[in-house]
Amino acid sequence: MKISELSPDFNRSSGDPLSSQISDLECLVVSAESLSSSSSASPTSLSTLAGSLRRQLTLLTPLAPFPEGSQLHLWKLSFRLWNACIDLSNCRDRPTISLAELRQCASDMLLVAGTPSSVPSASVKAASFLHRTGLIWQELGQLDRAAKCYEKATDLVDATSGNEEELRVLLDLDLARSQIAWESSDKTLAIAFLSRSKALLLKSACADAYKSLAEQFLSYGKVLLSKHESDASPNASDLLSEALDICEKGIAATGKYSKNSELEALKSRCLRFLSAERLHHEDFEGVLKCVRVLRNSWKQDETEHPSVGYVAMKGWLGIGNVQEGEKELMRLVKNKEAAEGVVVAAAEEYLKQAGVEAAPAVMVALAGRCRVGGAAAAVRVVKRVLEGGGGGGGKGRAKAVAELAADERVVRLFNGDESKRERGAMHSLLWNCGAEHFRIQNFEVSAELFERSMLYVSREEESRSRRANCFRVLTLCYLAISQLVRAQEFVNEADKLEPSITCAFLKFKIHLKKKEDEEAIKQLQSMLTYADFHPEFLTISTHESLQNKSTRVALSSLSTLLSLYSPGKLMPLSEVSVVRNLTTLLLREPNTEFEILKHAKLVRSRMVEIGIESFFGKGASGAREINWFAGNCWNFGLKTGREMKHELCKEFLEVAAELYATSVNFGDRIGDANQAMVCKCLILSAGAMLSLEERKKGCLSDVDVKKGLEMLERAGKLLPLISTDESINAGFHFLHTYNSYQLLNKGPTNMQSQQTQIIKSYASTKACKPHHLLQLGLTASLGPRPNLEAAEFSFRSSLTSLLSLPHPDYHSIGVILRKLASISSHSDDLAYEVYRQAYQIVVGLRVGEYPEEEGKWLAMSAWNRSSLAVRLRQGEVARKWMKLGLDLARQLSGMEKYVASMEECIKGFEKVCSGERDREESHTNNQLVLA
Repeated sequence: MKISELSPDFNRSSGDPLSSQISDLECLVVSAESLSSSSSASPTSLSTLAGSLRRQLTLLTPLAPFPEGSQLHLWKLSFRLWNACIDLSNCRDRPTISLAELRQCASDMLLVAGTPSSVPSASVKAASFLHRTGLIWQELGQLDRAAKCYEKATDLVDATSGNEEELRVLLDLDLARSQIAWESSDKTLAIAFLSRSKALLLKSACADAYKSLAEQFLSYGKVLLSKHESDASPNASDLLSEALDICEKGIAATGKYSKNSELEALKSRCLRFLSAERLHHEDFEGVLKCVRVLRNSWKQDETEHPSVGYVAMKGWLGIGNVQEGEKELMRLVKNKEAAEGVVVAAAEEYLKQAGVEAAPAVMVALAGRCRVGGAAAAVRVVKRVLEGGGGGGGKGRAKAVAELAADERVVRLFNGDESKRERGAMHSLLWNCGAEHFRIQNFEVSAELFERSMLYVSREEESRSRRANCFRVLTLCYLAISQLVRAQEFVNEADKLEPSITCAFLKFKIHLKKKEDEEAIKQLQSMLTYADFHPEFLTISTHESLQNKSTRVALSSLSTLLSLYSPGKLMPLSEVSVVRNLTTLLLREPNTEFEILKHAKLVRSRMVEIGIESFFGKGASGAREINWFAGNCWNFGLKTGREMKHELCKEFLEVAAELYATSVNFGDRIGDANQAMVCKCLILSAGAMLSLEERKKGCLSDVDVKKGLEMLERAGKLLPLISTDESINAGFHFLHTYNSYQLLNKGPTNMQSQQTQIIKSYASTKACKPHHLLQLGLTASLGPRPNLEAAEFSFRSSLTSLLSLPHPDYHSIGVILRKLASISSHSDDLAYEVYRQAYQIVVGLRVGEYPEEEGKWLAMSAWNRSSLAVRLRQGEVARKWMKLGLDLARQLSGMEKYVASMEECIKGFEKVCSGERDREESHTNNQLVLA
């Protein structure tokens, strides 16, 4: 503001000190004016000038009071300096400290000069200068200096004068001081200044005064309302109520009842904020009361502020009146002044209370209301429905959202490139909701949501991948609910858009569900042709096949996987694991011995090709793998042996022997046990070879004989490691001896001495058993190449062992004696020794202890041997056998009826023998007489 109504210039005398000081001060003012007229005024020069002015005022202060003329001159200089400050401020964007210092000097100059009587309202003007200077200090954040300016200005104004201008200045000062206190966080002092200002309104009828004070109360109330400080003192409710009260008093005092007046508008603002404050405290009745007052004070041709409808809706919803809340929402939707964001926010709040049932109506209303942000509004409404509220449950909300998303009016909101972002957001909402229901296995709901989400995916080339993904997920949903036809349709569509191994796998699953094993196997083979094929899918296919109880498809999957292995290729499973799983599956199927054997041989060949550790693995896990395959081959060798499948038995046991031997070399901690298993496998494999020859009634080749003997030779070195169980130990020792004997018998050359030596070696072991020796004797005595020496040794050794037992097996003894008698039949003396030994055995036995048939044979065969001697007229020999036969018959049960006949025959024989002797003697005598 520029002021030029000052008194004429004051002419000072050159010798007056006051005049000299004023002159110096004027020079400084002129400097300020010169700076204001140029654009080169720097902050430094301004600060220097301000410092000079302060010093000059300090020198001038002791010379007060001043004459009227000096006062006027100083006032003129103050106004000139103030105007220079205005010019300087106009050249800058914002106030600076140096300019504020210059304004402070202009205000202080008035205080130093005093109030000239010739200047009207001089104190009010000086107070106004100080007030404006304080405002600048306040803007610069110098609150203390601003407060000092306001305090000095307040002291200059008389509150009791009743002058309108003074009251207005005093009101502005109180408001400014209140603002300083508020900014200094002294809220109590700030409100005290405002309360003091209320008393000034009683002396004023100025609408601006009421408006200023009401606005100050309103601004403080808004601050507290934004901070939600309900327990603070003062609180927002009191301040907003004060603002409303001042507006009403101002309207009454000024007589301006037009609603277009500033006080009326301010009153409406106060009511709106008061309703918001009541809403914050959940005083819904108070909210509705404020709304009624607002609406009653407006004319019908005026447009309602959008916030009124919003808080009214919240108020009705707060007291549970959803119907009235819906009316307020629709009223807000029709309000053209309401921003789309406000309308959508209101719709969200309404749906939160009303529930999913109200969502379709709200969505339709928004679709008609929101022209620019309709798509965004639809996204927000769908999001609100999904977040819940108003009941309905998660499944109910999902179905409601699916219905909303499928509405053509809603879909049209997303047409056009400008809605691309919102279209993606809607797709994401529906997709995520569908995924959530998919996780909790609500597959029907998730399928519906996934289908609706595709309405918001464009058919452009860039969306092919997303659409294909939607089709694949829909395939999974319909697979889960066993709607296989629809699942097939969706996966075919996905494969058209984006051929991938995932589509191939889903087709495979569908074939499994349909029990189409042939088609599933074909689909497995087609997987290998996809560019993104990974062997892991074959592993997953195996699991799926087993889950669907399709062992055949699982076997095909694993076989395909096994064919992909090559050195250095990364695979999901180790090769040995695949073979083991294949074998395990084959174990479940009937008549798969040949397949199992094929994989067992594959294991053997692979461990040779790539190395034991490379195939089986290292450490304990590798040893476990080897032992598993070895044990499996052992078990199948025994099984096929029992089933008389000797060729399979032989090959299984050969592989088992190699695997057990590998386990020993691998460093297995149970090495001795595995060595023993090697021995057993070799022995049984050789036995299977012999059984196979016997069943086919053919002859072993020399190569097979050599191989069998080598196996048994190797097994013989390991025999001591077989189990300490006596029966097991004895059994395998016998089998080793028996098989060795048999194979030696198959050779091209005579190996009887080796056969005999083998039996003798066996007889010297602790594992030797009498019945095993008997078996060996029988074997040696029969066949195309009998070995009587070996047989006799076996029988005699067996007999000796049996007789040494506490309870001899007389049936076996009988068999042995019969065989020994047969073998010794070529020599009468040897035969007689056998029969004499038999007699010694049976003497003293209880009746029936010796087998009747064997006893009968012994007695009768001994008796019958005398017949030849009789025919040869070897009386002594005949008598010896007849007597032995009779002795045996007397000792054996069942021979009683033969004893008498034998005795009579012997008597007759003796008579005949006596007659023969008499005739011989008579004949001899006759010859002597003749001589």
